[in-house]
Amino acid sequence: MPVDPPESFQHRHIGPRAADLDDMLEVVRAPSLDALIEETIPEPNRLTAPLDLPPGETEAGYLERLRGLAAGNRPTRSYIGLGYYGCVTPSVILRNVLENPGWYTPYTPYQAEVAQGRLEALLNFQTMVEDLTGMEVANASLLDEATAAAEAMTMLHRIRARRPGSANRFVVSDRCLPQTIEVVRGRAAPLGLELVVGDTAAVELDESTFGVLIQYPDADGAVADPSAVVSRARQAGAYVAVATDLLALTLLTPPGEWGADVAVGSAQRFGVPLGYGGPHPAFFATRQAHARQIPGRLIGVSADAHGRTAYRMALQTREQHIRRERATSNICTAQALLANIAGFYAVYHGPDGISAVARRVHGLARRLARDLGGLGVSLRHACFFDTLRVAVGSAETRDRIRHAAEAEGINFRYAGETDVGIALDETTGPSDVEQIVSLFAAVLEAASERRNEPAPAVADWPDGLRRSSPFLAHPVFHRHQSETQMMRYLRRLERKDISLDRSMIPLGSCTMKLNAATEMRPVTWPEFGAVHPFAPPDQAPGYHAVFAELEAALRAITGLDAVSLQPNSGAQGELAGLMVIRAWRRAHGEHGRDVVLIPASAHGTNPASAAMAGMRVVIVACDEHGNVDVADLEAKATEHAERLNALMITYPSTHGVFEDRVREVSDIVHARGGQVYMDGANMNAQVGLTSPAVIGADVCHLNLHKTFAIPHGGGGPGMGPIAVAGHLAPYLPGHPVVATGGAAAIPPVAAAPWGSSSIILISHAYVRLLGREGVTAASRVAILNANYIKCRLEPYFDVLYARSNGRVAHELIFDLRPFRAAAGVTEHDVAKRLIDYGFHAPTVSFPVAGTLMVEPTESEARDELDRFCDAMIAIRSEIEAVIDGAADRSDNVLKNAPHTVEELIRADWEHPYTREQAAFPLPFVRRHKYWPPVSRINDALGDRNLLCACPPVDSYA
Repeated sequence: MPVDPPESFQHRHIGPRAADLDDMLEVVRAPSLDALIEETIPEPNRLTAPLDLPPGETEAGYLERLRGLAAGNRPTRSYIGLGYYGCVTPSVILRNVLENPGWYTPYTPYQAEVAQGRLEALLNFQTMVEDLTGMEVANASLLDEATAAAEAMTMLHRIRARRPGSANRFVVSDRCLPQTIEVVRGRAAPLGLELVVGDTAAVELDESTFGVLIQYPDADGAVADPSAVVSRARQAGAYVAVATDLLALTLLTPPGEWGADVAVGSAQRFGVPLGYGGPHPAFFATRQAHARQIPGRLIGVSADAHGRTAYRMALQTREQHIRRERATSNICTAQALLANIAGFYAVYHGPDGISAVARRVHGLARRLARDLGGLGVSLRHACFFDTLRVAVGSAETRDRIRHAAEAEGINFRYAGETDVGIALDETTGPSDVEQIVSLFAAVLEAASERRNEPAPAVADWPDGLRRSSPFLAHPVFHRHQSETQMMRYLRRLERKDISLDRSMIPLGSCTMKLNAATEMRPVTWPEFGAVHPFAPPDQAPGYHAVFAELEAALRAITGLDAVSLQPNSGAQGELAGLMVIRAWRRAHGEHGRDVVLIPASAHGTNPASAAMAGMRVVIVACDEHGNVDVADLEAKATEHAERLNALMITYPSTHGVFEDRVREVSDIVHARGGQVYMDGANMNAQVGLTSPAVIGADVCHLNLHKTFAIPHGGGGPGMGPIAVAGHLAPYLPGHPVVATGGAAAIPPVAAAPWGSSSIILISHAYVRLLGREGVTAASRVAILNANYIKCRLEPYFDVLYARSNGRVAHELIFDLRPFRAAAGVTEHDVAKRLIDYGFHAPTVSFPVAGTLMVEPTESEARDELDRFCDAMIAIRSEIEAVIDGAADRSDNVLKNAPHTVEELIRADWEHPYTREQAAFPLPFVRRHKYWPPVSRINDALGDRNLLCACPPVDSYA
């Protein structure tokens, strides 16, 4: 590999120095890096030419160029609403959370002992949502409001199915947000659910109806009494879901108090920038009786080995890896980072501060309604929170208002033929209201009376709609309202966790690589952060230039013909890809092709997504080497040839191997009329070396939060765009508000036209900074680093799978099962003991129970790889001490790990090993010591006693 100049981004991104490469290649017994790649990737599957990408840009040059693109995004005041609002991100949260690698680089908190800070933050979010919605339990966020509504539909259908009688009909109010209606429509169709969209006051609700979805306040801003709909639904035996607005619920009676079963929505306006559509944290709340059916992550309260309060992800047995096609959802990534920001917004403002924001916004809306009424403009509804829909008399008048507004840099929503929608928000001030009134007055040629007195801030809604119940009563929402207090609280939580700013996170199948500062900087630039997703596209040319450049790069990298950036998680990418195949089938009259072949080694979201797409999953066996059993695949493809829809395959495999016969596998499927879907989870070993097209894929999704450097954020955000072959391009997902997608587009899979647009900037920067040679070098070094760890550790731990020549791809699996019988030591014991060495554990028991899967990525330097290997070798000697009888089988450093500082300073140390052995097992640990805030957590206790809100204050003592 050529030596890259020190000023290049490649030099900064890739960990091993040029001086290390020869030594590392000697350890892996390869004469060169080229030779290693040739030994790792089968020759027929390798690219024969460099990627068609431009050379890498310098960091300074890239930022200067992007500043120019950003300047093209027109600064406007958007009063469009429809679920997206301007807001103010408090600087203490912006700087200490959103722009802080201690918060944006951690992984999903599977290892709870090293994630107590962000788990507490997510519990704050859940408590906030429960309080404001009046519900008993809430999850730790979903992808967006529309997706949350679709998840509500499927959850209510599952619950209703437990009762006698068949109910297959879901009624959606036509006053719901248009993107929500279409996402729900797209989800209902493959499941065979009948979707009825209309006026819920007029639509019949009978025993065939399992649920109703309403919007409160609705898309036009109207606040209507929902009691009649709820009563009719109850009489029909149906459940009620409501899409709602958390800020409005500070003043409105919450759904839990008027009988709703589920409340969903977006917490975006609690301090999360617009970002042209995301990422934004959705919420999902329900009754306690349905807690075990909630999709996504659920944070619960448990206790550690010494009885101290501790937090963990509850009910993990619902995970896709375990239940696969029977999982409650395919949701894997959520929006943890953004949920934390929203939760911190509530912590910082407290109930009084949030209520003050709501009253101010509502007061301005009432003032606007009063002053527009004085111009002769009529309101479509008298009861509203922050959004008005006004009738201006004619289409010609409305068009003149539109032209005048756009000339002044104002965006309204235009509905029907004569109506204008105006949504106010936290950023709106009295001068904005005056500007709007003056604009209408000029167009209508009416005199506007300047009235400086504010309209009454107290809502004049019917008594039944006014909130009387308290919320955010827990002390956490009252203690941190000076900036000093808030700063210290954020830092205190941050220091409890292991993030990439502390040490390597060697999680297999997760690709915890560097999220470079230059890649992250543009995300919070106001030129990108303040753009409404439904603003006219010609107001956001900077965004669209970025989209075009990234789409071109992804086409080159995958070898496929078209790209959709809309899916906002990897699992949503899977679903989108399968739905595109489904649409193509139906367009060709092949409605009966519903069988999807999935290898037993696949990521659990694969079968979960296939089930959501209405497909029948047939599992294909793996052979003793972990490869797809080609004979079994051929037999099952032949058996189901008439109904074969697709194969879902991961390459390199989830077992960390570039399988030799993958092209033969694709040929078998294609010969029987199937399509090949490639899961892009392991794309970090492919870029520039092979491609989905080379192995025969027709469609793939790409995890931008893995290969393309979007940070994991402690459990989200993520992005899962799909790339497709030409015959599938017409079916790429569309959108009801902004034109996008193919000519025969499937319904949207996300609320925003381009998904989480603001973080697409990160992947764009990654590709443009590394360039043609850099992205390929990243793949090569990722493979080198994995093989280096393999060669260092295979004398101590069995490596489960490799190619016949002993090579692994970018990750590898260590088999710890022999130690259970020999020493009573499990993979969990090793994972917890690694915490004492300062490391986050590798992936535990996936894809094979009793194993650890390690992925070092290209960003880790040799000295960090060596520290990890030294820790694993030391742990192996600790296991050997148990086997030999030198250490007690039940009271040893592994079984008692991790060790907290409180344990170490106790006077009554009773363990047969020393404090030194517990806390400082190797010299480097003393220099970089991480002290876990809790000892090992009792998982079973947390599941048996499900508590998913902030615990009482005395439990913190």
